[in-house]
Amino acid sequence: MTQFFAQWLPYDWAWGVATICGILLIALPLMLGVAMIIYVDRKIWAAMALRRGPNVVGPWGLLQSFADGLKVALQETIIPSAANKGLFLLAPIITFTVALMAWAVIPFNSGAILANINVGLLYVLAISSLGVYGTVIAGWSSNSKYPFFSAMRASAQMISYEVSIGFILICVVLWAKSFNMKDIVEAQHGAVSLAYWFPVLDGVPVLGWKINGFVANPLLFPMWVMFLISGMAETGRAPFDLTEAESELVAGYQTEYSSMAFALYWLGEYANVLLMCALNATLFWGGYLPPLDIPVLYLIPGFIWLLLKILFFFFIFSWVKATVPRYRYDQLMRLGWKVFLPVSLMFVVVVSGFLMWKGHFA
Repeated sequence: MTQFFAQWLPYDWAWGVATICGILLIALPLMLGVAMIIYVDRKIWAAMALRRGPNVVGPWGLLQSFADGLKVALQETIIPSAANKGLFLLAPIITFTVALMAWAVIPFNSGAILANINVGLLYVLAISSLGVYGTVIAGWSSNSKYPFFSAMRASAQMISYEVSIGFILICVVLWAKSFNMKDIVEAQHGAVSLAYWFPVLDGVPVLGWKINGFVANPLLFPMWVMFLISGMAETGRAPFDLTEAESELVAGYQTEYSSMAFALYWLGEYANVLLMCALNATLFWGGYLPPLDIPVLYLIPGFIWLLLKILFFFFIFSWVKATVPRYRYDQLMRLGWKVFLPVSLMFVVVVSGFLMWKGHFA
């Protein structure tokens, strides 16, 4: 894209314009996708509860999210008199902005990535860690008891599961030998043969097919399961939505928020959920690669495969929210510190030892 604009502009200006266009090409569809994914989420919950869900605003209720957005935009923004006004308004902006920034290193196709940096995975970890500030600042600046309790819960919850996520990603990096997100996707090309998982089909031609994705690797499959569950805890989704436990904390850290400030938290939550779905697809399920290494499947554009995988994982997130009861807080901490942390650390040792034995780093 830079070369395209360089035909009329100096190179520095062409790079700047191309970068802005790339940001808009990601941010605008993402914000539209967040609005539609809220509708999909409500439809999935309704179907699992044998209800109809949104079905009035627009055909099949497709415009319900936009009607909700217009409603909150027209409401008055109320700032508590005892709140720290500057931080109170800054907190939702941090949450929403950070949720968008991490998408800069997600590869949508082989050549479609905004920032193809060598430390892309570290960038994602750094940006996702900043998200806790939006929650903590909201709880503290509200100068109210229940939002402050929720902010403390949220900070402990996010930090607890980021530790195990870090060890899980070490296993991925060791296998891919790179922190670059595109290289991690390419390292999953033909990762495991179907013959490994289906030896009973001896002599069948399909046994020559390869699976694109680390999830087919028996050493990395448990890591994906832990990453999926940790992603739900990291984003505060059910059954780990203890920061919004209405029976204990009224509505959590956003209790005092209204109008667009509240909507930014709502949009930021779903943007983070979509990011976790994209990371599941990119790090373990082959990203923009088709599920199987079959030439005919590569005729479908890579971003279509990535989108289908993101929607699949979002369905899992919604399915879990509609069916699994909420954890107690002590159960949440126990799972993070006494189960996921030691298991993920053990797998770092197992995976690195296996790769050393196989001469993977030679």
